[in-house]
Amino acid sequence: MRPEPLNLNIRGLGLSSTVGINELSLRMIQEGRPVHRLGLGQSPFPVPDPVVEALRLNASRKEYLPVRGLWELREAVADYHRRRNGLGASGDDVLIGPGSKELMFLLQLVYYGDLVIPTPAWVSYAPQAQIVGRRVCALPCRQSNDWRLEPSQLESLCREDPGRPRIVVLNYPGNPTGLTYTAAELETLARVARNYGLLLLSDEIYGELHHRGAHVSIARYYPEGTIVSSGLSKWCGAGGWRLGTFTFPQDLKWLADSMASVASETYTSTSAPIQYAAVSAFRGGSVIERYLWLARRILSALGESLQRRLEEANVQPPAPTGGFYLFPDFAAWRNRLETRGVFTSEDLARRLLEEVSVAVLPGAAFGRPPEELTIRIAYVDFDGARAMAALETMPPDWPVDEAFLSTYCGAMTRAIDLICTWLEKGT
Repeated sequence: MRPEPLNLNIRGLGLSSTVGINELSLRMIQEGRPVHRLGLGQSPFPVPDPVVEALRLNASRKEYLPVRGLWELREAVADYHRRRNGLGASGDDVLIGPGSKELMFLLQLVYYGDLVIPTPAWVSYAPQAQIVGRRVCALPCRQSNDWRLEPSQLESLCREDPGRPRIVVLNYPGNPTGLTYTAAELETLARVARNYGLLLLSDEIYGELHHRGAHVSIARYYPEGTIVSSGLSKWCGAGGWRLGTFTFPQDLKWLADSMASVASETYTSTSAPIQYAAVSAFRGGSVIERYLWLARRILSALGESLQRRLEEANVQPPAPTGGFYLFPDFAAWRNRLETRGVFTSEDLARRLLEEVSVAVLPGAAFGRPPEELTIRIAYVDFDGARAMAALETMPPDWPVDEAFLSTYCGAMTRAIDLICTWLEKGT
């Protein structure tokens, strides 16, 4: 299958879809209209106590830190990747930024090459390329392959122009699908990348939220050409803190240097108190491990429960393996939905918000064809602190069952039931 060039126009660039749905939901709530907020992918869990305490202790830090980041933090990030991913990284290989999103933008700014994204893909990859005038090639993935990029697709693209510089983005566990790759699949993709000298941007921001704690980085198989992106927003619950990390192979030191040069002329450095606090997050320890264990158990059980509910309504989302997203396809309902004036994913998302007050994002926002009836569900509309505290009091082998989910994640189960009832109601 040939890639689909995306014809983009900077004049038509609006708010990010995720930011836009969040602001609309908040406005509706302020107007007194209850909304189930399944649109913005913000972690429901609190920032771990040791990280909050580290921020409190360093709140008075006011100095400009080095543009590449606090050395202690860069060392902590490198050590984290040595422990978790088996990378031979050092602090010299790490760049800290005000969110991984900003670092991704700088990468596209300084690296001249096409952006290759498997779709469905996170909403901001392509618009960032649009802003800097890069060519975007979308490789449409198939639901039958759980929305994963197939090595043959990447091979076919590269074979057409083998020497063309390209950045290939892999995001796993993925936004919007909640799915990941096996080690064997990553190894095969890495082989194609190496054959064509591709630059891989491995967006592993949800890596620690792999539901079994079994995330594998593709950098293990293609260390010389992979940049690993991470940060605090998803696994540490600190999206609003805005701290991201890039870990480069030594062969790409020139690229890290170029990004640091641009950073010095734009954001200068990342917030000092946040950087000091982040050291404790990346150093980990028993409290962080316990926090992650609790988060994974809750998200795994909730994702499986919601997926089953949708399947029973003849909606087909693959079972999530990480993060907190579902990407269901309503194709089985197409004929009935069309009689109700629903022809696109945007129609579907709009009607769900208007008629049952459930805010989701259309599949079109993630690079899918408008007529494909897919949506992204972020199953984060619950009190994560309360759910964690309840699970903490239970024995380690206590099942996170439907009774637990109904009590502590009830807004989510009700939202999915509203969607399913809305479908049936129109038949």
